[in-house]
Amino acid sequence: MKVRYSYLKQQFDNCDDLWNKLKKFVSTGDFTLGKPLVQFEKNFAKLIGAKYAIGVNSGTDAIKLSLKALGIQPGDEVITAANTFVATIGAINEIGAKIVFVDCDDSFCMDVSLLEKKINSKTKAIVPVHFTGYMTNMNELMKIAKKHHLFVVEDACQSILGSINGVNAGTWGNTGTFSLHPLKNINVWSDGGVITTSNSKLYKKLLLLRNHGLRHRDSVEMLGYNSRLDTLQAVVGNWLLPKAKSIAKQRIINAKFLDDKLKRITQIRIPKRLVNQNIVYHLYVVFAKDRDNLLKYCHKKGVEAKIHYPIPMYLQKALKKLKHKKGDFPVTDRHAKEIITFPCDQHLNKEQLLYLAKTIKDFYNK
Repeated sequence: MKVRYSYLKQQFDNCDDLWNKLKKFVSTGDFTLGKPLVQFEKNFAKLIGAKYAIGVNSGTDAIKLSLKALGIQPGDEVITAANTFVATIGAINEIGAKIVFVDCDDSFCMDVSLLEKKINSKTKAIVPVHFTGYMTNMNELMKIAKKHHLFVVEDACQSILGSINGVNAGTWGNTGTFSLHPLKNINVWSDGGVITTSNSKLYKKLLLLRNHGLRHRDSVEMLGYNSRLDTLQAVVGNWLLPKAKSIAKQRIINAKFLDDKLKRITQIRIPKRLVNQNIVYHLYVVFAKDRDNLLKYCHKKGVEAKIHYPIPMYLQKALKKLKHKKGDFPVTDRHAKEIITFPCDQHLNKEQLLYLAKTIKDFYNK
């Protein structure tokens, strides 16, 4: 049996109604900042619980434009998690700010107890990363940010509909940033991103920044970027967005099923499931002994497991200028050696999940 990782074929396998919508849309020629995009932004803001949403070119641009709109300048310091994907770091780097890392904890998110030690007079913003579908401890992080007068840009690219005590990811900070990349829970047919905010001044500034700084066709109010979400992708987004809650619900059900099976295997450690969080399992990640050989065995047996991420970002060649050395972020280092990601998406059936669990059990019984 094969338990595939990518679910794109299943996600869009039965979408004749979407093709009809796209055909009708193409005939309008409304390709740039069109009506379907305006509708998508309203729908997305309502889903997340923010006043406004701004469609942009990517999740990376969502972070970059947020920092730019908040006035982050070259040389300013921006704190983020050491175990994140390169996109988070790239967005900070693009505006010339200095990247400052904080180690994670076993929720895969920033260890907020270490945050205050990294704050100095040059620190201007924090970018917490809600990694795998968990959320950073935003209650404590927001207290620290308020105390030190720092902006907060949430990287919620992996946690759409994740929440703490009912408050959704993307509504805690000055902005929330989301990705619509094909591998995300809510995905379109290309790159895409969304910024959420409830600040009207910030919203108006972000509208300018994503469209060259144009107030209208002949009036350039500021120098901005070409970072519009394509209206065609908004048509796809409008088709999928009503399914967002059911997608999150099924991933949670699948994760619970796998938890129940895998917790019986002593060589597997299930991360603590935080009772005050709605964890949406963009990634289903566990800790595993003899991880690398387990990965090979899974691939041999048709289970497309993955590692997120085997080489910590702070040790990558591209970040050599930060002069970090191995061991600076010990929990991130440990995760790089111990964690493994298994398929958990909404299109998997019970037979596939059982086979996945049996494959892991068989490996350790060998």
